[in-house]
Amino acid sequence: MVTLALLPAVVCVVIMLVNGNVGTGVAVAGAFSLVRFRSVPGTAKEICALFLAMGSGLIAGMGYLGFAVLFTVVMCAMFLLYNRLDLGAKRNAAAYKTVTITIPEDLDYTGVFEDIFESYTVSHELVCVKTTNIGSLFRLTYQVTLRDVKREKEMIDKIRCRNGNLEIAVSRQETAMAEL
Repeated sequence: MVTLALLPAVVCVVIMLVNGNVGTGVAVAGAFSLVRFRSVPGTAKEICALFLAMGSGLIAGMGYLGFAVLFTVVMCAMFLLYNRLDLGAKRNAAAYKTVTITIPEDLDYTGVFEDIFESYTVSHELVCVKTTNIGSLFRLTYQVTLRDVKREKEMIDKIRCRNGNLEIAVSRQETAMAEL
């Protein structure tokens, strides 16, 4: 969310500064592409902070020091404000889980946990089925959104009864939203 709000402003300022100057435009395009495609992939916020710093440096380098200070102060204030507001990114993160369940090969995995997930989750999706232990076990991976985080253990206990007390892992769901 922060990146989607701030990056257009940075691009707008850069375009306004290089308007009509082909040499500066090519140099800026090269610098921005080097930063994005030649560096270690980072989160969207890290990329946004890097582009803000490059935009500020470009403005200062072109001789507009007052505008560079104003741009930096306003953009940093907005960056801090958006981070402070959080806008639901961390508030609901505890509800999004990845559940990995090991079941015996003779148990039909299609729909075996549907009733449990219906009562404990808002949504659930089987995203991976993998054989393990030389094919004698299946490892099922679900992406779930819990109804009530406090009832997670209760859900695990019901799953344990159904899968014969084999391994169950519940972990934080990795989302692509945090990555650019």
